[in-house]
Amino acid sequence: MRTFLIIATLFGLAVMGVTRAVANEGHGSTQSKAEPPTGKIKPTDVRAEHRVICKQPGRYIGWPTVGRRANGELLVVFSGDRDQHVCPFGKTQIIRSTDNGKTWTAPQTINNCIIDDRDAGILVCKSGTIVISWFTSLAFETYDCRRMYGDKMVDGWKSHIAKITDEDRKKELGHWIRRSTDGGTTWLPKQKIEGTAPHGPIQLQGGRLIFLGNTTVDGKRAVVAEESTDDGATWQVIGQVPFPDYGSAYWGEPHLAETTQGRLVAHFRHNKGAHGGYLFQSESDDGGQTWTLAHKLPIWGFPPHLIRLRDGRLLTTYGYRKKPYGQRACLSNDGGKTWDIDREIILRDDAPNGDLGYPSTIELDGGEMLTVYYQSTGRGEKTCLMATRWWLKPSGPQSTP
Repeated sequence: MRTFLIIATLFGLAVMGVTRAVANEGHGSTQSKAEPPTGKIKPTDVRAEHRVICKQPGRYIGWPTVGRRANGELLVVFSGDRDQHVCPFGKTQIIRSTDNGKTWTAPQTINNCIIDDRDAGILVCKSGTIVISWFTSLAFETYDCRRMYGDKMVDGWKSHIAKITDEDRKKELGHWIRRSTDGGTTWLPKQKIEGTAPHGPIQLQGGRLIFLGNTTVDGKRAVVAEESTDDGATWQVIGQVPFPDYGSAYWGEPHLAETTQGRLVAHFRHNKGAHGGYLFQSESDDGGQTWTLAHKLPIWGFPPHLIRLRDGRLLTTYGYRKKPYGQRACLSNDGGKTWDIDREIILRDDAPNGDLGYPSTIELDGGEMLTVYYQSTGRGEKTCLMATRWWLKPSGPQSTP
């Protein structure tokens, strides 16, 4: 039995069980509170409200990550101003909110190279330095892209593709980090790093930054851990995650969190075979140098984003790319040893298709969470950025490894 998060959306009230809706005047959204379910599972008292936070008419945007500055300002970075899921025109863009996500600025562009800028992550360091990450891609030149979008759209890119030189390909293709020391007003030059992942690095309790990302090692796909001891100015590879031998199986798009006792817990998207769609997990007890063999979780969804809540619990959020399409979350009360899938939190189940997700969550105040993600508002509509504000009861003392 799952505990469902009962929601009322900007696009109509979605009722699961018995709800009582409460108007949230002045914010253009509606929230609802679930009646406690019956049975032996203790209900989780959760409320939620949803809103579109960035829409670019006629354009496709996606893959966001949220961060919070010490002054309370929220920052969301993403890939915007696109033709489609794959295209030559993606840009790294940023929007801001000074009222806990109720209103947002128009997007500003941080990166716009001649090839596709994708999957932006963000970390606000304790020092105030902002670190963003992304990767660039030439996938728009492939046969698969032509097959997916058809000759008419791909042929429309020809003039742009013709401008891309071999020097451009060598210079611009890669995995990138960029930093700001003035709150994102200006950005230092970009620098290449080894790995990449949608939501970027995290900062550990001791101050080090750890970035778990996809790369290629000896011609094979791999996930490596990189560390920075200077707020992202320099990076070095310190470890690699082992995975089961499932043939051509793909693990990727990782994210991680640190427990109160210093263990690193990482989640991975898995794409192939009988285990495809389930999250996998690996742990490190030495700061990212060595990792346990990744193992399958009972959580279906991808890709993941992990945080440690103030009460010590771990929260993972992920897209749900099968019917009913939407966004979900799951809690661990024991530092990642087990996950409470029986009380899986369904943030949304109203998306028109599976092109969605990459949710990123930040804890605000008073048990309030903000989850940002991308999906479409309806059939035939291109994707936009959305945010769900939801409330979670704090728990008592937690047992962490």
